[in-house]
Formats: sequence, C-alpha cells, structure tokens
Amino acid sequence: MMSTEETLRLTVAALMQLTRERQPDVAAAIGLTQPQLSRRQSGKSAWTLTDCDRLAAHWGMPTLDLLAGPTHAAGCLPAARRPTADAQTAMPLAPSAPAPPAPCSAAPTATPAPAETAAAAAPAPAAPASSAAPAPAPALAAAATSSVPRTPRRAAPAGPLPDLIRDRVVAALTEAGGDADVAQAALIKRAVPDVMALFAASRVGGRYEHSEFPPTAGILQKRSQKGADAIWEGRPKWRAVDLHRAARAGHITVDVTALDMNAAYLAALKTWLPIGKLTHSEGDRHDPKRSGVHLVDPGEWLTPDLPSPLGSRQEPGPLWITEPTLRALIRCAGMDLCTPPKIMESWTSGASEGLLEKMRRALVTVRDEAIDNNDEVTTEYVKSMYSKFVSTIGESAANREIRRPDWMHIIRSQAFVNLWLKAHKAHKAGLTVVQMSGTDELHVSGNWQAVFPEGRGLSQVKAKSMYTLGGDE
Repeated sequence: MMSTEETLRLTVAALMQLTRERQPDVAAAIGLTQPQLSRRQSGKSAWTLTDCDRLAAHWGMPTLDLLAGPTHAAGCLPAARRPTADAQTAMPLAPSAPAPPAPCSAAPTATPAPAETAAAAAPAPAAPASSAAPAPAPALAAAATSSVPRTPRRAAPAGPLPDLIRDRVVAALTEAGGDADVAQAALIKRAVPDVMALFAASRVGGRYEHSEFPPTAGILQKRSQKGADAIWEGRPKWRAVDLHRAARAGHITVDVTALDMNAAYLAALKTWLPIGKLTHSEGDRHDPKRSGVHLVDPGEWLTPDLPSPLGSRQEPGPLWITEPTLRALIRCAGMDLCTPPKIMESWTSGASEGLLEKMRRALVTVRDEAIDNNDEVTTEYVKSMYSKFVSTIGESAANREIRRPDWMHIIRSQAFVNLWLKAHKAHKAGLTVVQMSGTDELHVSGNWQAVFPEGRGLSQVKAKSMYTLGGDE
C-alpha cells in the first residue's frame, strides 16, 4: 500500500497532466522554486502541510480532496482548470466504464454547476451503446486490433496530438485507482496499438498517402523462419585499438567518460522513409529524393582514429545497406574520410523525411513534460511507444497495422548514424573517441561538456560512468 506521501506525488503528477502545467508553473503558484518542487516530486524532500494547502488552493479544491488520491482529486478538479475541458477528441481516451469518484468536499472557491462537475469527472464521454452491445474501448486502445490490411484512417483528433498520450495516461491512472505500477504496466502492454493510433492521427492531412502493406522486396525477406534478411544496418562496435594497446602496455593513462545518447530511436524517427512500394534499379546513381536499400561497394575507410558508419562489419566486398548508411558514407567521402561508395543496385521509392515527424514531435513534447515533472509512468510509456513502434513495424505478430521492414531497418540505421555523427562532432572538436557501441554509447576523453549539452533532453547527453585507461585496471 502506498504511503500518503507517495499518493500525493502521484496526485500532483496526475493533476499537472490534466491542467497541462509544468513544474515551473506549479512551483511559482505555491511559492516554491522549480528545483524545490522537483525534489518533492522525486522523494528527495517531503511535501509539507503548508505545501498541501497551497496546492489545494491552486487547483480549487479542499486539502482533504487533494490527499484522497489521484482519481478522487481529478474528479474534484474544477472544469475551468482543464484547458481542453470543452473540446472532444475524435479518439476519446477515457476508460470504457470508469468508477464514479467519491463526492468532493465543499471547495473553498465557487462550486461548479452540476454539468461542469460531471464534465470534470470524466476525461471524455463514451458514445451511447445499446444494452446488447459491448462498451466501446478507449481510443488508443481500440485503434489497432484488426489483422486485415486496410487504408489509412482519416478521423482527425479535435485536440493536439500530445493530448492523446496525456489523456491515455490519466485514464490508465484512473483505471488503476492511482496505483502507478499497475498503470504503467497497463500502458506498456498497450503501447503498440496506442502508438499506431497516434501514428494514424498524425498522418491526417498528410501530403503523401504512404503504403502500409506494400509487396516486400525479395532482399527484405527473411532467409529462414527465425533468421534475418540480407540488410546490414551498420550497428557499431568499435574501439580505438592503438589507444587501448598503449594503455594496456602502461605507456599512457587516459581519463574516459562514457556518454549516453538520450532516446536514440525517438530521434531516429526523423529520417528519409520510402512512401510506396520499393522498385528495383541498377547503376551507380543516388537520387536524394528517393529512399530504400542499396547494394554497394563501400570503398575504403581512411580514418583509423574514427569509426566508420558501416559499424562492426569486417568482411570485405559489396553489401546491402540502408539509406542513412549510404548518405553517411557519401558525406564521409566528401570530407575525405573514406573513398566514395559505389552503388551497384537499389530498391527504392519516392521518399519523405516528414512521414513520422508529427508523431515524433508529440512524443518528444510529452516526454519533455514527463521528465520535468519526474513522471516516470509517462516517461516509460512514451519510451515503450517509440521503441515498440520501431521493433514491430517489420514483420511482427504484435503489430497487424503495418508491414514495412524497410522502415524498420532505416530507422535503426538512422539511430546508428546519429551516434556516428556525435562521434564525428567529438573528433572534430578535439576530443579523443575511445569507443562507440550499440545505439547510444559513446566513450570520449577530454572536456566533453564544451561539446555536448548535458541533460535528459533529446539533443542532450548523459554521463553514464568515468574510468581510466592504463590506470589500476
């Protein structure tokens, strides 16, 4: 059972979600600084009774209602405090049959009219249904259940895309009775259909009608039931061999910081994706308005103190790579880091860099808010949404809404290329690149804070650990 302190932190996070407030807004309203509020929400310091009184006054309810849990407090929040209280989305996110909240105490401010109270108690009204019909499912929960390929849905949400995510979190917390662990587990379980519904909503009014089930090009088909196809994504596994050898021999000592790139796959959603089915072509010509996969002779890497965008591949000769890797190699050749790659054949389609952009921005917005509010439920939900989107859009039984293995490979490759770009930036700024691996790990020596902003934001990096090469190891 959660303590009163834990329940209050959860209630504060839920009410900030409902009112679309950030920590600086609430902190200023109750006479705290943002760092002070952050410490209270993270459990590093305690909420005081004075804080509770001020929070309750700020949200227009008695203190006892604030302390009764997130479900009760959400029902007592005046309708006027909800920025979108009178706007109905086309995809309601309320639970199919929410339990009515307990009656609220008399608020110190003016009591809302009965209609307003009812509007405040339910995140979104359910559509009428006959007694013989089952209750309608939540919007994001119902969006991706069909196993039959279909044309894109065009039901436009009335509100901003981030509201679809925020309201789903509030609905899950309400269904769970305020239990953060239960709500988080339920949200993660629904992440695939939820993110596909968000994607469908983000494509309303899009310039291009993308194909969800194009014929799969032979090169993208798995070579065995449990095997992989022939596409090389460029996953890195590199270390500065000469530097490590010198350190092991005791000739040098090097202080190293292991940096972590935040939300690598979320950042990689901004990439050139094929719009329709892939068509075959031959010849050494790259069209920047198209995207897909290419059979290339990658050329020779000429820069031993910097990893290649090809990643950990050691075998010589031609290989199939994705659009981001090819563009990175072409760019490297322009900087004399390698010899130019030679394209032998390609499977491509007309492309756009904006197919996932609206969805990406919505996820980034909610993620930033959740981090500011120390809201781990929403943070983990958003992480599960974008990571499972990438992992299931190929050929997965968990996602029946789309089959684009080309997109899956391209997004993963873009994450690896983004990491390479960070390594190149560090190298160009005079840092020593010591190691690069996975989607998000870069080890450097030198004053990295002068090169990369530190934090949890999408354009920032975190320091995971520090160690010394050639020291006591």
